[in-house]
Amino acid sequence: MIPLPASPPARRRPAASALAALCLAAACAPASERARPAPPVPRVVFETAAGARHEVAVELARTPAEQARGLMGRTSLAEEAGMLFLFDASAPHPFWMKDTLIPLDMIFVDDGGRIVGVAARAEPLTLSPRGPAAPSRYVVEVNGGWAERHGVAPGDRVRFEDVPRY
Repeated sequence: MIPLPASPPARRRPAASALAALCLAAACAPASERARPAPPVPRVVFETAAGARHEVAVELARTPAEQARGLMGRTSLAEEAGMLFLFDASAPHPFWMKDTLIPLDMIFVDDGGRIVGVAARAEPLTLSPRGPAAPSRYVVEVNGGWAERHGVAPGDRVRFEDVPRY
């Protein structure tokens, strides 16, 4: 028998080896160092008297600084997006549009999740206070005309989803 020649040594592919090492390192990393999935996006769900349901993805304004800044300086806002203002207590919370560049609807919500007022199509760049005399605990800002387009009005209900500790 004549022995077969030995196979040539396998050539290593540096990129493949590096990728395999990276994957192995990531799999062995402690859970605290692994990439975590993004948290769910907070949403406000509007339930109208007519039985319709509309969701808006919201940014949260919790602190006085976030509430003072609001949507100032924005040149646009996605149709199903907005900002949720979370106040510590129920009170009349009038809003103005200083340095706000786009018209907004402001939807005022009481402690029980009922809409107590809508300031529709608030004019940009004004200091006129807007809002109902009724106390509210939350205010949702959306594009001007959104409430009318979706049939959202005072008396309708609001729920929050994935809003941490409101």
